[in-house]
Amino acid sequence: MPTKRTAQKEHTEYHKDGSVWARGQTANGVPTGYWEWFRLDGTKMRSGHFEKGEQVGEWTTYDKKGQVYKVTRMKSKATEDA
Repeated sequence: MPTKRTAQKEHTEYHKDGSVWARGQTANGVPTGYWEWFRLDGTKMRSGHFEKGEQVGEWTTYDKKGQVYKVTRMKSKATEDA
């Protein structure tokens, strides 16, 4: 029996002034893959990956000049529950 493939859609959210706040992909309305968040001035604020709506792997926070401020390693809920 063939498996049902979930279509991924580009998703963008906006600040009140119309500038891009966040962009990434969703599958069935759930964040998936690489996402980025931006400040009002357009500089990148944070980026990382989602898997089935859960933050996974390394997430990077950037300072106001766009330089890496810190990198956070997300723990999987499955790992925490084990």
